[in-house]
Amino acid sequence: MQKVIESSGVCKRFGDIEALKNISFSVNKSETFGFIGPDGSGKTTLFRIITTLMLPDQGEMKVLGLDCITGFRELRKKIGYMPGRFSLYQDLTVEENLNFYATVFGTTVKQNYDLISDIFSHIEPFRKRVAGKLSGGMKQKLALSCALIHKPALLVLDEPTTGVDAVSRQEFWEMLRKLKQHEITIIVSTPYMDEAIRCDRVALIQNGNILLTDQPQKIRSGFTGKLFRVRAAGKYKLLKALRKYNGTNTAYLFGDSIHLTLKNDRLDESIYDFLKTENIEGIEISESEAGIEDRFLELMEKPALDAAFEGKGSTAQGYNGTQVI
Repeated sequence: MQKVIESSGVCKRFGDIEALKNISFSVNKSETFGFIGPDGSGKTTLFRIITTLMLPDQGEMKVLGLDCITGFRELRKKIGYMPGRFSLYQDLTVEENLNFYATVFGTTVKQNYDLISDIFSHIEPFRKRVAGKLSGGMKQKLALSCALIHKPALLVLDEPTTGVDAVSRQEFWEMLRKLKQHEITIIVSTPYMDEAIRCDRVALIQNGNILLTDQPQKIRSGFTGKLFRVRAAGKYKLLKALRKYNGTNTAYLFGDSIHLTLKNDRLDESIYDFLKTENIEGIEISESEAGIEDRFLELMEKPALDAAFEGKGSTAQGYNGTQVI
């Protein structure tokens, strides 16, 4: 299968901070490939290297068969990039922004309108409105239209759904799905774990390291052990109590419940008795299917638990800001 991106041992450092650590992966032609991870995990730095806006300190990055350093001029003609922050001209209208980007890439809106028609149709009624006056969802659609107007072989989307409402997020992913018929390869980053299932493959990234790369369902099925969902009155009090219980391996807050793993994978009456001594009422515990978030947390905490086992006393930050001990 043809490789659109081939990364081998890519590293990037900013002073004392290692933003990317030996990053190796590949992306196939026409694939939708997702990078899933929290803020500060290295997603934007990696995307800037892929789009030739930043140089790697070490390693090799090939995009569309070209080296991202020596082939940057040719690559910029073939890549569509939508950065995380809205970066179009706020004082130009929707129509003016689109025409400007088409001109920059030596094409016209008419020439490639079939590619953006499904997307642009949502904002065409506002084509005379200045971009700075658009809603978040409208800005998102305009930015995507501008990134596609030159019919790129590779579309790079850096957290495109951050800060927009749930309906706009849904619409956006439907638009990306329709782009597959044009054989455009898409790489997209997001902090939203639920968006991972919309990708053909995903890479889980944290602290500049790729933890795992696979199909979303295979990542979910790789969760080891059993997962329990715990509900009770006062979820924060419940979380604190569960972390005190000596049979607990991990406990994380997920919406209105706690996701719990136990050291021996066995649920018995002792946990109910313990929680009652902590004045927890209305306890409900059931076995649950693990999601990608659970697998991500499991991969994150493993180095911390290994270090603790070796007597180093390390801790790690969980995806949702909680601490793994």
